Amino acid sequence: MKKRALALLLAVLAPLGLASCGAAEAQSARAPKTPMAAAQVLRRLPHDPHAYTEGLFIHGGQLFESTGMEGRSSLRRVDLATGRVLEKTDLPRPLFGEGIAPWRDQILMLTWRDGLGFRFTRAGFKPIGRFTYLGEGWGMTARPDGAELIMSDGSNTLRFLDPATFRTRRMLSVTADGIGVDMLNELEWVNGEILANVWMTSRIARIDPVTGRVKGWIDLAALAREAGATGPDQVANGIAWDAVGKHLYVTGKEWPVMFEIAPPAPARRPN
Repeated sequence: MKKRALALLLAVLAPLGLASCGAAEAQSARAPKTPMAAAQVLRRLPHDPHAYTEGLFIHGGQLFESTGMEGRSSLRRVDLATGRVLEKTDLPRPLFGEGIAPWRDQILMLTWRDGLGFRFTRAGFKPIGRFTYLGEGWGMTARPDGAELIMSDGSNTLRFLDPATFRTRRMLSVTADGIGVDMLNELEWVNGEILANVWMTSRIARIDPVTGRVKGWIDLAALAREAGATGPDQVANGIAWDAVGKHLYVTGKEWPVMFEIAPPAPARRPN
């Protein structure tokens, strides 16, 4: 199962949300701690408990979701209010679906270890192209102006990409309290920040897209407990931002519920 080999390794690190040890831990103990805030739930909505959620976004008032696992990977359009799948296209075995992002009239979708991505029409999910990349594909989001895509690959580095060619324009290292934050997964651009699920944790990192610094954490632990997430892979994953209505939604892998939570305050512009 996806990244299962990492589960045991990170079991003791999950409460920190950071892959750190030794001197790094000592440095972290001395440094000011990145603030943590518990997610404030505003609303609860149904979610497919069989969806191994990898990507999530809202565009034009519609919810789009990608799911993973071999033989279960799909791209979906979902009714937000009921959780009912309105439209779906499946990826063939052995592909393992990952993050998705909108660009113009397209949806781009990653796969985990095949270095292969797909372009679909947003209306009808018609396949219209492919692209390739080095390394693993995990999460993906788009800037609101559509100028760039941002991709995670399981490390503490985010790639900023040309949406037309998928070429890397720049790389950004993500740190919290001076320590690299590994296992960045699903991404979403919200109020001038990049929100990122951290694999094997119940945390969302609020990342400054210029410096890579984590400005704060959103704690979803109580939501995971409410969702009955007991399996080793049933972690928080999936962030969708309704920029028009200013609604923020989160869910997890095989969670039967999607939560609307209070969004973080908009990022301040530098002086």
